[in-house]
Amino acid sequence: MLSPDSRFAAQAPSGSPGQRGDAPVRVIAVASGKGGVGKTSVSVNLAMALCASGQRTLLLDTDLGLANVDVMLGLSPRFTLADVFAGRCELHETLLEGPRGLWVVPAASGKRHMTELLPQQHVGLVHAFSQLDVPIDTMVVDNAAGIADGVLTFCQAAQDVIVVVCDEPASVTDAYALIKVLSRDRGVSRIQVLANQVQHAAEGKQLFDKLQRVTAKFLDVTLNYLGAIPRDEWLRRAIQRQEAVVEAFPSAPSAVAFRDIARRAGQWQSPQGPRGHVEFFMERLIAQPGSAVA
Repeated sequence: MLSPDSRFAAQAPSGSPGQRGDAPVRVIAVASGKGGVGKTSVSVNLAMALCASGQRTLLLDTDLGLANVDVMLGLSPRFTLADVFAGRCELHETLLEGPRGLWVVPAASGKRHMTELLPQQHVGLVHAFSQLDVPIDTMVVDNAAGIADGVLTFCQAAQDVIVVVCDEPASVTDAYALIKVLSRDRGVSRIQVLANQVQHAAEGKQLFDKLQRVTAKFLDVTLNYLGAIPRDEWLRRAIQRQEAVVEAFPSAPSAVAFRDIARRAGQWQSPQGPRGHVEFFMERLIAQPGSAVA
């Protein structure tokens, strides 16, 4: 296993997609306390909906041991992040072009050593994106479930964090645990909550209210309700077809909901400058007029 400094100094060649974009990239991390709540489906469909709205988007899979973004989109990667860490390729060589021009950086599945990376290797991966020569507006980061160091680092390095919950006691409890650690240990002060697999719209708001009551009592963090994705047979069919539901069945209730979520996310303010800690695309933030490291 090579060090992050030696493995993540890659710049894309002149033949990579487009010229280098110097505008700041809005990075959205998608996370969950508990597995099985549909987090990766949210990441894939949010990224695809952003693409459809005209946002140049990259989807990064950081579920380093059990990755499945490429599977959900029917892609066949030649290289993954595991190959980058092993020295078999550079970061830009992992780029895959998906539907609608979505860029995907895949992780590996079934590689146990990728779940045992050191904290400085997670930071090294974050810094590597400052050298990635791809013109994008937004990056969606699909995290592993739970509160492992990598999850916390990748969420801290994003401008916005979406925590996905569903109507299960363990999902709400584990979401609170994730929010608590992000707030207390990593200084994340604002989190978007997305309810998934709900039977009706009121159920999503009830889930959010339940989570907000306990966080307001014990944590110094602001929760925002991003909305809800309905339980939808068309979404299940899209997953079986290895497609995003927003592409396969655009009129499905879940597809409509994902486009609404993407519209709201598209209205979030772009980063104005670096915040003084580990961040994706740091050089582009520093390059902004008037920006300074805190």
